[in-house]
Amino acid sequence: MSDPFVSIILRSFNEAWALRETLPALAAQNDTQWELIVIDSGSTDGSVELIREFQPRHLIHISHSQYNPSRVMNQGMELASSNFALFLNADATPQGPEWLRPLVTALLDPQVAAVFGRQIPRPDCRAVFAHDYERCFGASRESAKWDHFFSMASSGIRKDIWAKRGFNERMQYSEDDEYTRWCRAQGYRVVYAPASVVMHSHNYTAAQAWKRSFGEGRALAAVWTNRIANPTWGRQVLLGWMNDARRDLRFCARTCRLNEWPHALRIRWQQRRGALAGFRSGWTMYRQPRKESAVSPPTWAVDLQR
Repeated sequence: MSDPFVSIILRSFNEAWALRETLPALAAQNDTQWELIVIDSGSTDGSVELIREFQPRHLIHISHSQYNPSRVMNQGMELASSNFALFLNADATPQGPEWLRPLVTALLDPQVAAVFGRQIPRPDCRAVFAHDYERCFGASRESAKWDHFFSMASSGIRKDIWAKRGFNERMQYSEDDEYTRWCRAQGYRVVYAPASVVMHSHNYTAAQAWKRSFGEGRALAAVWTNRIANPTWGRQVLLGWMNDARRDLRFCARTCRLNEWPHALRIRWQQRRGALAGFRSGWTMYRQPRKESAVSPPTWAVDLQR
C-alpha cells in the first residue's frame, strides 16, 4: 500500500535562520507523497527567497499586520488537496526522516481529529523554557495528566473534521487548544505521537513572557466551563509562583544549571501575573459574568507556558 498524499502547511515570518534547516529536513522525509503550502507574514530576511527555491505548491503572502493564526490556518486548510494536513512552524525543524509518518499514521483513524508530535528544545534554550518542554513533551510528561494539552507547532488534523467548523478566528492565542477541545467534545480523539520529533524553542524576554501568558490566559476564558470561587492574586500569582520556583529549582539542580534559577524566577513571576490578568480580561470579553460570580483558572492552565 502506497503512502497517502499529505498537505504540509508551513507558517513563516523572518525565520530564514531556521528554514535553512527545516526545508532540507522536509525534503529528506521517507514519505514523498506530499505538497507544501506556505503562508508568509511579510518576511524581510530572505525567508521568501529560500521558500521559492523549494518550489512549494502554494506560497501566500500577507502583511505582518494581517496575521491572525486561526485565519491563516483556515486559509491553509482551504488550499490543502489532502484530507490529511500537517502543520509545521518554520522554526520547528524535523529531526530525522520519520517526522511525517507517525503523524499521518495517527490521522488514518477516522476517529482521530488531531495529532501532535514531540518537541525538544534547541541547544541555546534557557533552563526555564527547557523545563517546560520536558513537562509538556518529556518521557514522563506532566501534560498527559492535564485536562487538555495540544501544540500546533508540529501537528496534524483531518480536513473532513475541520470542514465541520474550522478554527475560531476570534482567537488570537491558543486557537489550537480551543479547536482540539471542540474536537474532543464532538467525540473525536486527540493523540500524541512522540516518534515524530522536531527541534523547537523560544527564549522569551520577561516582557514577552508576560504578553504570551496574558494572551493564553485570555484565550482560556473562551473555553473555560467551570466556576471556582474567590480568585485571588495571592493564590494564583504568589503561591503559584512559589510552586514554580520549587519545581524550577529541582530542574536546574538536576540539569546542573543552578546559575539560571534567578532568571527562571523572573520569567515565572511575569508568566503568573500575565496569565491571571489575561484570564480576567478574557472573562469580561467572552463571558461577561454577573457581579456576584467569581472565576479562577485551574492550576494546570496557569502552569502551562508553551
